[in-house]
Amino acid sequence: MSEPATTLFCLHFLGGSARTWARVERELAGALRVVPVDLPGFGDAADRPGYAVDAMADHVAERIRAAAPGAYHVAGHSMGAKVALALARRAEDGAADLAGLAGLILVSGSPPSPEPIPDDRRATMRAWIDADPETRAREARAFVRQNVGASLDPEAEEQAVADVLRAAPAAWRAWLDSGSCEDHCARVGVLRTPALILAGSKDADLGPDAQAALTAPHLAHHRLVTVAGVGHLLPLERPEALAERVLEHVRRPPGSAVAPPAVPPAYSALIDSDRVNSRLRGALRARAEPDDPAYDPKGIDPVELAILRAVFARVLPVPGLDLAARLDARLASGAGDGWRFVALPPDAQAYRAALRTLDAASRAAHGRPFVVLGGPEQDALLTLAQRGELAVPKTLGGRLDADRMRFWFEDARADGARLWLAHPAALARLGFSGIGAGGDSPEPIAAGLPGFVEVGLDAPESWEPAPEPTPEPTPAEAAR
Repeated sequence: MSEPATTLFCLHFLGGSARTWARVERELAGALRVVPVDLPGFGDAADRPGYAVDAMADHVAERIRAAAPGAYHVAGHSMGAKVALALARRAEDGAADLAGLAGLILVSGSPPSPEPIPDDRRATMRAWIDADPETRAREARAFVRQNVGASLDPEAEEQAVADVLRAAPAAWRAWLDSGSCEDHCARVGVLRTPALILAGSKDADLGPDAQAALTAPHLAHHRLVTVAGVGHLLPLERPEALAERVLEHVRRPPGSAVAPPAVPPAYSALIDSDRVNSRLRGALRARAEPDDPAYDPKGIDPVELAILRAVFARVLPVPGLDLAARLDARLASGAGDGWRFVALPPDAQAYRAALRTLDAASRAAHGRPFVVLGGPEQDALLTLAQRGELAVPKTLGGRLDADRMRFWFEDARADGARLWLAHPAALARLGFSGIGAGGDSPEPIAAGLPGFVEVGLDAPESWEPAPEPTPEPTPAEAAR
């Protein structure tokens, strides 16, 4: 029997070990070559130092290099997901020993940002790891039971408790004190590697909302799947379901990108004609280029970019046009319209502060991040911003007061409209032919001087394209 062509490296959660993946490995036997890895301080590597995220990534890279896989995937569970994301960035940056990475499976993953664990829970988890054996055994069992949606079978629970107890206390403390708090947002950026994000519906800290708000913005090509009734320990709670999802992801063909807004042939011909000067032609052609789905923001961060995309999806949805990414590129360049409200900081700072304030308002009002709210709930918050009534105390994460949020939202709407109306597809829909007012040559062209001759009502020039008919609104647009 030949060896499976694809290798799956599996990284465990805090307190877990390579054994965490044993049942998943059995489910995948014959389909994938599964290589579970003990991270430093855990399992059979309990005596190995190196507890920072980069040090753990170094350890896993050694295992990948030793296994010499062809195409391979990395599955990271909780703590292991943060390590997997760091490895994926190295692979995309061209690390020779990580060549061949084909995909990620992130299970209840710790995000690139600091992990959202309440301080009191960190303190509780830290307190018992150095206690007497009886206390440690009792607390280890409580830790496992607190992290599942329903009871584990006795064998799986005993194994999980034993793994927690054999973890090096120094590694446990290091993750709680520093590893989980490391901020890799800027380093990870936005990855192109296809990813499957899995979250348990009963996972309190790293469930579907946290994954959508904190992990998904760093992945250009991802699917987020919620597994009902599961807590934080999916590989132990539902190994067969996890194996099924892994195989589906590994075998899934690449998704197709959304087509950019189409420029009608007649308007495209006008752009290419000698009535349009070459500098303007180049600018219009650049604006018509499709957006990069893995655009890595520079003016704001990936999480803020996801919030801004959600804002534009409500305010000015244009399928196939990433207004948020285009606006970020403008913010990063320092270019703008030459003015701003005196109450607001410089544009990039204003956007970062406003987007974080909007998200804080969402969490204060609904207990959920802005990006996961339904359309009506998002609209209600944006309406409050428009009216100058979105007040969020600084203690809850607010960075701008209600009045400054009103100024920002006015700017955001204007910026979005300006970016869309600069696109040749929008100009064609408006029937704007002013681009044909002059070419490069000072000599008259066949139809006379570049520009307009007919000045009467309903008297278009012979060279002007007819305006594009306005498309019928979609049901969602009609309901706004």
